[in-house]
Amino acid sequence: MSPTFHGDRSRTGWDAAEPDLTPSRVASSFDWMWDSDPLDDDGDGTPPRIHATPLYFDGLGPQPFVVVATSNSWVYAIAACTGAQRAGTILWKTQLSTPVLVPNLDGGLPLGVLSTPVADLAATPPRLYVTTLSTGGIELFALELETGAIVPGWPLIFDPATIMALDRNGPAIFEDGLHADQRAALALDASGSHLYAAFASFADTAPGWLVAIDPQSVAIVASFSAAPSVQLVSNGGMWGAGGPAIDASGNVWITAGNSEQGPLPGTWGESLLSFTPDLTLRGTYTPFDHCQLDAADTDVGGSSPLLLPDLDSATTATSHLVSFGGKQGTVYLVDRDHLPGSLSARPPCSTDSSTDGSLLPPDPQPQFGRRGPLNVFGPYTEDYGDLDHAKMRTPLVWFDGGAAGQFLYATGSTKASVSSTQSVSPSVARLKLETAPGQPAYLAIDAVDSSLVFKNAGPPLVTSNGAADPIIWVVDQNSLRTAATLDPTIASPVLYAVDGMTMAPLYVSPPDRVGIGGKYASVTIAHGWVFVVTDRLQAFGVRP
Repeated sequence: MSPTFHGDRSRTGWDAAEPDLTPSRVASSFDWMWDSDPLDDDGDGTPPRIHATPLYFDGLGPQPFVVVATSNSWVYAIAACTGAQRAGTILWKTQLSTPVLVPNLDGGLPLGVLSTPVADLAATPPRLYVTTLSTGGIELFALELETGAIVPGWPLIFDPATIMALDRNGPAIFEDGLHADQRAALALDASGSHLYAAFASFADTAPGWLVAIDPQSVAIVASFSAAPSVQLVSNGGMWGAGGPAIDASGNVWITAGNSEQGPLPGTWGESLLSFTPDLTLRGTYTPFDHCQLDAADTDVGGSSPLLLPDLDSATTATSHLVSFGGKQGTVYLVDRDHLPGSLSARPPCSTDSSTDGSLLPPDPQPQFGRRGPLNVFGPYTEDYGDLDHAKMRTPLVWFDGGAAGQFLYATGSTKASVSSTQSVSPSVARLKLETAPGQPAYLAIDAVDSSLVFKNAGPPLVTSNGAADPIIWVVDQNSLRTAATLDPTIASPVLYAVDGMTMAPLYVSPPDRVGIGGKYASVTIAHGWVFVVTDRLQAFGVRP
């Protein structure tokens, strides 16, 4: 089962039970297997583009299926393997609404469903939550997972007046559906009583928002704006594709993008934020150079947080960790039990990297000449980081290699120079979690690839056979961030499989094998199948 983005509420992104996907088999026998039936256009001939990560389910019907949601506001269940129906057959489909064309975005693409849905398998019957942009605004639907039928009492409209009235950090504006961007994956707590949706704005004209919904009453119950802002400016947009993460206590974690500069009261751009289930702010961390990040639009909002599995307290003084990255190509590791920020404002602006409140490597970092956060994809710069200059917009993934160590994998775009938009290798990095009894943990670059050049990678996923044979899977858009996906000359994306130990590529899809799709969608993997979303569902696997 894969009921949510990256498989679990912690967003670990590790599938440890894939014995068929070994490095030798992927290198020798892995290939495209089938495409799904065609998916619906928008009624005027515009093809779908799929931004949401596909979700895999079995045991809920006559055969396993994959849920796919499109920019044209359709949701599908597609047969994942041959059974009563051949693989790729559409088992059910539901049109949520008429998709809305947002002016000047992505070459004129309608933007219906952008975020990854989430399933509640404990509901009776099991249901799927999915948001869509429609003529009525941004709507949240609940669908019966086995049939696609809309659950009575739904949809819920994200009403701006209701959201602003419940704001725990206002006053702030919540924009209408032509401006508010619900790109972040939905998150559901373990009890099924709190559903979370995060928002940014399409044109950087509003603060970010986190909204809590009670699915039982079909009501918005809490909200938190990233800044008390009524100005039409970007202020802490919560747009990372991975969306919020939820820990075992039900606390919610999310990153926010750029804000107005300075330690302004209640302004939480460039920050990691932690909330109680009712969205009361409980902790913050902000990088030391947040003013520089704000000035260059080099935000951390694109790399959603990963909550690392609990560590043995005998091996480290910091057994509960969270990690994320940012457009600067820097990766942060933070102690979840002792978040260093205040609850009132970000810290003063600084140029001293050694004052950063994250868990820093013990040795001086080359870009600073002193201790500081770990820069993974360079070259380091405080001046260039927006749009096509960005080096990392995706979450990390976790892998426990047993005796070999515990690792995070990161994907990004190293640049040819500080001001260049040209990507060069490396594009995949293995970061080792270094621990010692009684000491804080920290991250170190353990290995990088030597040949891969990603232009705009989606979130990675790692598979293994237990602690052996890790493989990193990622789809690179193969074009710059600013490229329009409806441009007929745009290059086809590329699916990569990379050996997690040697860091050598095992599989690179041939030209035009992967169709044109959305941006920042992760693959989903189950029982040896690798599912990729483009303008359809495409399946790859090991040939007999």
